[in-house]
Amino acid sequence: MVKYGLDYTRCRWILPLLLGIGVIFGIIALAGRGWLESQTLPYVQQASLWQNCRRPDQGGEWSCESLMGYAWGRAAAATYLVGFLLLVICFALAIIAFAIDTLRFNFIRGIGGLLFVAAVFSIMGLVIYPVKFTSEIEMTGINMFSWAYGFGWTTAIMEICLGFFFCCLPNYEDQILGNVKPTYFYSSP
Repeated sequence: MVKYGLDYTRCRWILPLLLGIGVIFGIIALAGRGWLESQTLPYVQQASLWQNCRRPDQGGEWSCESLMGYAWGRAAAATYLVGFLLLVICFALAIIAFAIDTLRFNFIRGIGGLLFVAAVFSIMGLVIYPVKFTSEIEMTGINMFSWAYGFGWTTAIMEICLGFFFCCLPNYEDQILGNVKPTYFYSSP
């Protein structure tokens, strides 16, 4: 933003917009049924963060069991949900911080720190789920961790990257607010 002369007033909503996209990806991961899916026909298994569904054959009925009956299922859901809630709080704080005319850069650095905490919780949930799922639940056929699980990892990666941006932004406070005089490299002949 600073190096290439982009005006702060035009670019001030980029970081909250990216946080909003991270929130949308987190909602998709929480609500999606594609954390684990069968890779080949007949599709016999499909799991989300909350439940595991199976069917015996192609035309059979799906039977689902809740993963909340397992301690690791509750732990994975709770840690990912805490990370998501922290992300939503950071999104709200970023909107407040960037809506104020006089930007509080220490406040922005705090949002960055909170994003790192959210990333730690999200990653904990994203690691607990596949490790314990594959070791404690019998899987049939060839299975893969699918699109909703990928959205969960995308959310965690966005939390880490945006945490760096929010923490580093106060280092360029004078350039962003226009308090630095331009340097000209012109010499007279």
